[in-house]
This record gives sequence, structure tokens and C-alpha cells, in this order.
Amino acid sequence: MSYNLSLYRFSDGELARPDMDAVRAVLSPARAEPEKVSDGATEFWIRAADGSEAEVGVFERFISVENPQAGDVWKIVVELTDQLGAGILVPNGTFLCPEDMRAHLPEGMERDSSFIPAITLEAIERVAGPFMDPLT
Repeated sequence: MSYNLSLYRFSDGELARPDMDAVRAVLSPARAEPEKVSDGATEFWIRAADGSEAEVGVFERFISVENPQAGDVWKIVVELTDQLGAGILVPNGTFLCPEDMRAHLPEGMERDSSFIPAITLEAIERVAGPFMDPLT
């Protein structure tokens, strides 16, 4: 099954740009192919040490993670989300985010959000449930 996740960070109710220095720092050890820029996005094909892979697209206001395979690539996704101070929009439409992001969300977004102390693999599995393959 094909699926993707979107990583968003908000500041004062507005989408914030991803920090490219943080993105490169997290993804550079796992890059399987050189980054390329197309259609306004910087794309990375990443591979974790166990061989699991995902395509990561960094856009002006969000990051897309497409078809992450089961395995350690999820640890990279969690680290990236944490380093960016972002939350994850999972396939069922729930925005999974750290509790400290609550005050920065746009008005009305709280009702579709699930607040947790920190983004973890277990939290993603719990919220995303049947929409995703086992992560590890």
C-alpha cells in the first residue's frame, strides 16, 4: 500500500519553513542518492543502515515522506521531526504533534490533532493504526 506523511511546523498560527540545515544534518548520513531540486522541492532518497528506504521532499512550508518502508528509516523520520520541532500529518488525517506546539497551531486545528509529549514510533503506530504497515 502506498502512503505518505507530511511534516509541518507552526509558529503563531502560521506554517513555518523547514530548517534546511537541520534537514541536511539528519538526512546526510542516510542519503542513498544525491539531493536534487525540482518543482520547488529539494528531494532526498534516503536509506537506513538496515536497507529500509523513503523519499523525502522538502518544500517551502512542509516536508513530505513518501512510502517509508518498515525498518530503521522510521527512526530517521522521527529524528527529523524532532529536530525540526514539527508534527506529522498521518494518513488518517490526524495531526500528531508535541504538546508544546498546541499554542502555535492555527485556529480550529486542535480538534484534528493528537498531542503527545514527544514524537515516537509507538505514538505514530498508535495514531496511524491500520493506515500504515508495521513500522519496525
